[in-house]
Parts: sequence; structure tokens; C-alpha cells
Amino acid sequence: MSTMPLDGLLVLDMSQFLSGPYAALRLSDLGARVIKIERPDGGDLCRRLYLTDTEIGGDSTLFHAINRGKQSFAADMKNPDDLVALRHLIGRADVIIQNFRPGVIERLGLDWESVRKLNPRVVYASITGWGMEGPWVGFPGQDLLAQARSGVMWLNGDDGQGPVPFGLAIADMLAGSAVVQGVLAALVRRGITGQGAHIESSLLEALVDFQFEVLTTHLNDGGRIPTRSGFRNAHAYLSAPYGVYQTADGWLALAMTPLAKLVPLLDMPELAPYAAEPKRAFTERDDIKRLLAAHLARQSTAHWLGILQPADVWCAAVLDWPGLLGSEGFKVLDMLQTVTRPDNVAIATTRAPLRVDGVRPSTTLAAPRIGEHTAVLRAEFGL
Repeated sequence: MSTMPLDGLLVLDMSQFLSGPYAALRLSDLGARVIKIERPDGGDLCRRLYLTDTEIGGDSTLFHAINRGKQSFAADMKNPDDLVALRHLIGRADVIIQNFRPGVIERLGLDWESVRKLNPRVVYASITGWGMEGPWVGFPGQDLLAQARSGVMWLNGDDGQGPVPFGLAIADMLAGSAVVQGVLAALVRRGITGQGAHIESSLLEALVDFQFEVLTTHLNDGGRIPTRSGFRNAHAYLSAPYGVYQTADGWLALAMTPLAKLVPLLDMPELAPYAAEPKRAFTERDDIKRLLAAHLARQSTAHWLGILQPADVWCAAVLDWPGLLGSEGFKVLDMLQTVTRPDNVAIATTRAPLRVDGVRPSTTLAAPRIGEHTAVLRAEFGL
């Protein structure tokens, strides 16, 4: 694309790990120039946060995935000269993102109230673990801990399993997404009024919002705790057949489908009594799911899809990553790219999950080395 929506905007990414850098990545995908502010001695701690033993160019694959396309400016925030340079950059920035623990950024003199005096038009985004008040403020803001306190773990897994965490850093990603929404809205207002803004979110707030649908049910349902299915649970509030079932050669996901529709399609007369009394689809959902599991295990996934999909039953094969990456449905989206940098590092990664005027944003630039652009940026901005 010749012009992206955020072309010309300067973002200072003063965050590390996942939530803040993810927000900056999304803004970069939309055309913003992102300068990552890092410590000279080690940089973002995420550089050494290894998901596996795979290392590329001295950094973790996780760091590469979330920091592609950015520039790196090395600055020691305890060094007065570096702080002068950083404040100069702040005066030129359109957006600043930080996820320091509450109190740290204030001690550095780079909090919202201090920064707005340097740059009244700046949109300043803060991400914390638990907000800025209350007894949890001083605790580490980390994804698994946020999942633990949010209640979300009690929606996963089967009844009797205990709490089951998501296998992804959902709190970080969702908090970063929430901040991006706030930043974009604040930029629109700034375009009208010239006024900057302070956008705040936290891992806990993002996870509470993530649960708004089922939490609203709980709040208006007499406070009853949702009961997970004890067998093949996929949603604590939904009745059978909602779940994932093993077939003769794989797995099949079945979504909301009236049991009465499945009885003739699957040739399962044993489901007829449950279909005749719809309430039993919830109260006796484990029994129903066990009947379905035994039946579906007799044939292949393709066999069942050939019966169910033409009848407009909501179902899908459960794919692993090789299955997804090899599928035409994924290939047509063109969501993968290879990014590089001057030291011959090349890494395959994803592209932005959106299109602008029909075109998906892309970049050729990998995540930077620590301070890779410090000299160039000092010269450009007169630091």
C-alpha cells in the first residue's frame, strides 16, 4: 500500500514483554513508525523469554514475533543524558505506550502528568496488571496470574478438573487490543480538538471484559455458578451436543445443533428421548455426549462432515497447526510473511489480522537488535 492509515505517526514503545509491545505492533501494522525504547544492557526482557530452545539472532522467537518492523533506541533511564534524549523524543511523539509497574514510571518522571507538560498533544497509554488502586496494585502483572484472579479458568476443562488455564497469553493480547482501541479513539479526538489523552487498561480489566457475555448471565441469573460439563466440555452454559468428539481418524467439533436434527442424520434413535425433552440436553448433557462420542468414533471425520455439512449442521474438523497451514482456507488469507534484518536474520511469522482498502499490511523488517537504530535516530532527531 502507498499510504497506511497511521502513516506519519510516531509511537514510542516504552513497554516490554507482551501487552504493550503487542499494542505497538498493531499500530505499526497500520503504518505508524514505532521506536522501541530499550535498556542498553539486555533490552526488553522478552528477548530472553524462550517458548522453546529456538533462538534466532540471539533473541527468542516470541520477541521477534511481537517486535517486527520496529526500530530500537537504547537508553538508560537512570542516565541523565539519556533521559534528556528520551524527553526530546517524547516531545515529538504522537503515542507513548508503557507497562511499568505502578510507581516506577512516576519515579522516572515519565508518567502521564509529567509527559503532558512536554507534549500536550500526546496520546499516552498505560497498561498495568490490576489497575492503579486496590490491594493487588503492587503484585506482578503477569498473564497466568491475571487468568487466576479473573475467574476465567473455571470456564475451561471438564467439571471436576479444577481450574484450567488457557494455553495462550490471552490477558496480554486482550489488554493490548483494548489499548489500541483507546489510542485510535483518542487520535480521532485529537484530530478534532488538538487534545491529547491518557488511555489506561489492565490485564484484569481485559479478562473481565472478555467474559462479558457469560458474566452478565451470572449477574442476572441469581448469582449461580456455571457448571462445566463433566465430559467434553466446550462451554459451561451450553447444552449438548456442543463439544469436541474423537472420530476414527481425528476430531470433530459440533456447535449449537438441535438434537432432533441429529437423530435421523446420525441414525441415532437412542438420542430421541432427549430430543423430545429439550431441557434434558442441558441437565443430562454428559450422558448425551457420551452416546455421541461412542457413535462418532466409528467413522472418519470426513465421513461425518459429508453427512452433517450438507444438512447445515454447524461442525468442523479440528485441525492442528500443520493441518491449518496446509489448508486452502488458510492459504487464501495470505497471513504469513518472512521478515529480515541486516545481520542475515530471517524469521517466518504472521501478518496483521485485518485489511485496509482490501490490502493486508506487511513489512520486510524483522525485530531490531538492541539499540540498532540509536545512532541513526540521534542524528535524525538531534539528540
